[in-house]
Amino acid sequence: MKYIGAHVSAAGGVENAPERAHEIGATAFALFTKNQLRWEGPPLTRENIEGFKKNCEKYGYSMDQVMPHDSYLINLGHPDRNKLQKSRNAFLDEMQRCEQLGIRLLNFHPGSHLNKISVEGCLKRNAESINWTLDRTEGVTAVIETTAGQGTNTGFCFEHLAAIIEEVEDQSRVGVCIDTCHAYAAGYDLSTEEGFRRTFEKFEETVGLEYLKGIHLNDSKKELGSRVDRHDNIGEGKIGLGGFKMIMQDQRLSDIPMILETPNTERWPEEIEMLRTFARP
Repeated sequence: MKYIGAHVSAAGGVENAPERAHEIGATAFALFTKNQLRWEGPPLTRENIEGFKKNCEKYGYSMDQVMPHDSYLINLGHPDRNKLQKSRNAFLDEMQRCEQLGIRLLNFHPGSHLNKISVEGCLKRNAESINWTLDRTEGVTAVIETTAGQGTNTGFCFEHLAAIIEEVEDQSRVGVCIDTCHAYAAGYDLSTEEGFRRTFEKFEETVGLEYLKGIHLNDSKKELGSRVDRHDNIGEGKIGLGGFKMIMQDQRLSDIPMILETPNTERWPEEIEMLRTFARP
């Protein structure tokens, strides 16, 4: 089963997100459980929590179909110890919000080294941050998102993901989300049959498909290997419709949330239906 949706707004309260996902025909969705551009947010109220759970049940969303994204400010590989702890505290808050809501996945970007520590050191700090957070929470999996490799970001190659996972003590609670735009910009060709085959062979060999917990479905405005993160609508970028047809028809990539983050949000219902038709035998 392909669970296809989008990153919907939680304006007015997280309890509104399931209805917004339902309105666009989504069978999965992402959200921010607090303002993504602030370190702290108001605590979730009982009304927020009960309303979210009730609406997920009302519209038929299991917690396997929901994958929130954490704050963009968080850097779990930060070279400065004080700023690293600030990021860890914020990430812990995000994980605890997921616990309260009954959500089992939390997607995040791996940290940036900022040219102040080595890539290896940054990856190690990412793993230490995950361990620190998992020790203080239960039931939520930390899902590392692949990056395009802009600037000093880590996580743009599968070896980075494997290095982080290797250092995580509870590997049952860590996973990966492949962002198609990011992967393509990082040099993984999803636009051709041969490139698609090689990409997922490489992922299986380096990381393991058992760690794949979600996919962000975005076309890429920029060229293969550009290391520039610019999303495009499905079929309008460099990946093209063929790449998304292969994703939808690959049975290995089933039963995980597939989330649109494409720029023209008005097209989400159309894109969801198109992707759903690609998945049909």
